[in-house]
Amino acid sequence: MFTHKVDEDLALKLVEPQDAPRIFELIEQSREYLRQWLPWLDVTTKVSDTRVFIKGTRAHYIENKGMTTAILYKDEIVGIAGFNELDWVNRTALIGYWLGKPYTGKGIMTKVVKALVNVAVYELKMNRIDIRIATNNYKSLSIPKRLGFTEEGILRQAEWLYDHYVDHIVYSMLADQWESIEKEG
Repeated sequence: MFTHKVDEDLALKLVEPQDAPRIFELIEQSREYLRQWLPWLDVTTKVSDTRVFIKGTRAHYIENKGMTTAILYKDEIVGIAGFNELDWVNRTALIGYWLGKPYTGKGIMTKVVKALVNVAVYELKMNRIDIRIATNNYKSLSIPKRLGFTEEGILRQAEWLYDHYVDHIVYSMLADQWESIEKEG
């Protein structure tokens, strides 16, 4: 089972069925906030929906196609992050993440994404890490920028968000680029 200590307060662990009530509670607390950018809120209306999500992510993990982790901040689940896709042929990982509203603005997600890039590059030996973010999601856009990702372009109308399409900006990090950033410190 995957677990990864990020720092003294922060860790990642593979989501488990027993996490469903806490994850659903966090979704409920942050529903309107998350709904701005995530398309699945209207179909996540009860704990059993979260259990189905966890079951799917665990199957994805067993098939080596992705890895979804719970973000633990001071031993409490505060969000979800991981690799939505792992493409072993092309050595590419796609990072996705969300954080409960009360936990934003603390630097948590920047540390989490940095840790995921380290896992992708040094443990999984991925060559390319992608992050795709809605063009107006300014808080989320700051994370790959802060970490030195390269902005590659815009995917027009990449996602249906309840009643409209949103464009996504594609950010990428290559393994050798990350290694250089890490050496510089």
